[in-house]
Amino acid sequence: MEGPRAPTTSEFGDLVKFLDTNLRNQSGWSVVDEYPTALTLQNIHNFRIMRDQEKILSNAVIKPTIIKTRRGLLKVGCLGSVVTSEQHRNQGLSQTVLIDCLESIKSQGCDIAILWTNLYDFYRKLGFELAGGEVSLLIDKPLTVPPTTLKIIQNNKSDTQALFRLYSQHSVSSIRTLDEFEKYLKIPNSRLYTAWTPEGKLEAYAVEGKGVDLQGYIHEWGGTVDGLVALIAHMRIQFGKPVTVISPSHAQGLIRRLEEMGIKRVEGFLGMIKITNPFGLFAKVIRNARQEWGITNFIMDYREGAYYYGVGDNLFRTEHEGDIVRLLFGPQKPSQIHDAGPEVNAVLDKILPWEMWIWGWDSV
Repeated sequence: MEGPRAPTTSEFGDLVKFLDTNLRNQSGWSVVDEYPTALTLQNIHNFRIMRDQEKILSNAVIKPTIIKTRRGLLKVGCLGSVVTSEQHRNQGLSQTVLIDCLESIKSQGCDIAILWTNLYDFYRKLGFELAGGEVSLLIDKPLTVPPTTLKIIQNNKSDTQALFRLYSQHSVSSIRTLDEFEKYLKIPNSRLYTAWTPEGKLEAYAVEGKGVDLQGYIHEWGGTVDGLVALIAHMRIQFGKPVTVISPSHAQGLIRRLEEMGIKRVEGFLGMIKITNPFGLFAKVIRNARQEWGITNFIMDYREGAYYYGVGDNLFRTEHEGDIVRLLFGPQKPSQIHDAGPEVNAVLDKILPWEMWIWGWDSV
């Protein structure tokens, strides 16, 4: 048995067959079609495999991503396609591959790693914790909306530059290229709906589905609140069944409008997050506290296996990385996680948590 290591170019075809067999054996398309910016030959150095002389046994992939936030840029190592062949499971292969992936993520200077899973206990052993805010809004009934002049179209062959301009208006999002956007539009079972003014201006867009995942979920959207509500109402009628809008918790305009229409919100987590560059990440948080809020005595540090945070002489210590992950990214306010006293609570609740979001098309 050899690895973990990056596959060679000549192994890429076998790797795709391994992933399709273990992840998409009944889908009718290749898994690489669902993740066109991660599962590519150009990203082969970010794959990690275990194999024997005959075949690949286990795999995981990293997709380094720059996240734009209102408080600065974060470099994030997105992890996905974690799979071991059925006959070689429970031998520690996935864990071995993931540990090597995390070392690569650290070496690439990523502030954090993130993944999406329901195997919470397994990933907590590697230092991951559920964090970040996500709001789900179940549209379980038709929406009554005012008459509109918007023309709504369902077609993935749309004006990519107009879509890209609306996407770029998000204050928190992955930094994409126009070429990446065009690749996403070709993902199987990914349906794009657009709303246009009579003058031909794109007012809003929404995307439902992504391959075998996110069916019945609107996981990508952009535009004005009025345009989005009209679009969501149209999609609900077209589907003839409930559909769920996934939203960052900071998108208060859309959330508030849907709540006013009787739609209930369900709070959730963005994903499982692990800190991979504490010194760089903490420096960004401290710098933002100083520049945005004028707070010069905020402390966040990591030394000798422990994390320290506080204000001035009021310093708190924890050895649990998950405590700091939840403090930094929520979804709760710091004072709801740990009562540090009125003075410290007031400062921490002002500067944390950071708003962070990854849209559905960017997940791996």
